Amino acid sequence: MKEGLPDSVLTHLRQVVDRPDLSGTRYRLRGPLDRGGMGRLWIAEDIELLREVALKVLAAPDPSREEAARLLGEARLLAKLDHPAIVPVHDAGALADGRVFYTMKLVRGERLDAWLAHGPPRPARLRLVQRVAEAVAFAHQAGVVHRDLKPDNIMLGPFGEVYVMDWGVARAAGRDEEASGTVVGTPGWMAPEQARGEARVTGPPTDVWGLGALLLFVLVGESPGAGLGRLRDVPRPLASLCAAALEGDAARRIPSARALADDLERFLDGNPVSVHRETLAERAGRLARRHQAALLVVGSYLLLRLLIFVLAT
Repeated sequence: MKEGLPDSVLTHLRQVVDRPDLSGTRYRLRGPLDRGGMGRLWIAEDIELLREVALKVLAAPDPSREEAARLLGEARLLAKLDHPAIVPVHDAGALADGRVFYTMKLVRGERLDAWLAHGPPRPARLRLVQRVAEAVAFAHQAGVVHRDLKPDNIMLGPFGEVYVMDWGVARAAGRDEEASGTVVGTPGWMAPEQARGEARVTGPPTDVWGLGALLLFVLVGESPGAGLGRLRDVPRPLASLCAAALEGDAARRIPSARALADDLERFLDGNPVSVHRETLAERAGRLARRHQAALLVVGSYLLLRLLIFVLAT
C-alpha cells in the first residue's frame, strides 16, 4: 500500500496552486496575508500608484460561478460603504486563470484581543465599541448587514484607527440568499436567530446582538456563551446596555446600532443611559462624578469659610 504525500508537501503544493498569477494586471505579488473561508488574502504592490494593497482572490482550483459571484458581490457591498472604519475597495477584476479578485486598503495593526492585552482603560474600550457601532449603523443605513461581528474582525491601527473587517458573509438587508436552516457566522458569536439558521429574520438586530457581544468582551473579557454573570462587576448602566443588546428576542433588543452608540456616548459623558432606570442613589452618584470639579471648588470654598469663621471666634 502506497503512502500519501507528507503534509508539508501537500501544504506547499496547495500554496503553489493558490498563488495568484497577476500577469496582465497592475499588481505585483508580495506574499500571503491571511486565509478566509471562501478566498485568500495576499499583499500585493500596485505598480501604477506605488503602494501596497490587500488582494483577495478565490481559492484555487476551479472555483464555481456561485463563488465568483459571491466574491464580486462582497466587493460591491464594500464599495458602497464609504466610512473611515470600513476598509475601502480599490479595484476588482479577473486573473488570467479566470479567478475573481478585488483589492482594498492594506490594514496594519492588531486585533481587538491583542489590543485589550495592553490593559487600556475602560473609557478607551467603550469608545472603541462606540466607533464600531457607528460603522455598523452606517452600513445598516446603506442596507448592509455584517453578520460576523467578533473580536477577530475588529482591527486597530497604529494611530488609533478602528476598522470593522471581513464582510465576507455580509448581505443586503431583506434579501434571502441562503436556504432556511443555513447557519452563517462564527459559533459562539452568533445571535440566537442566526444560530438557528433563520435567514429570513437576520438583519440589523442580528448585528446589534453582535455589538452587545463585543461590549461584553471588552468589559469582562468573556464571550457571550459565558453569560452575563460577570457584569455585576461593572457599572449597572453598562450592564443594562449589554443585556439589552444581547436580548434573545430580536424584537426586544435595543432598537439599532445607532441607539447603542448613542447610549455609550451618554454614559461616557456622564448622562443617563436610555435602557437603564436609575435609582436615586445612582443618579446622585452620576451627577457627583459629572460635576466633580465644580463640587470640589464649592467644597473647598465652604471649608475655607468655615476655617475663617473658626479662627475669627
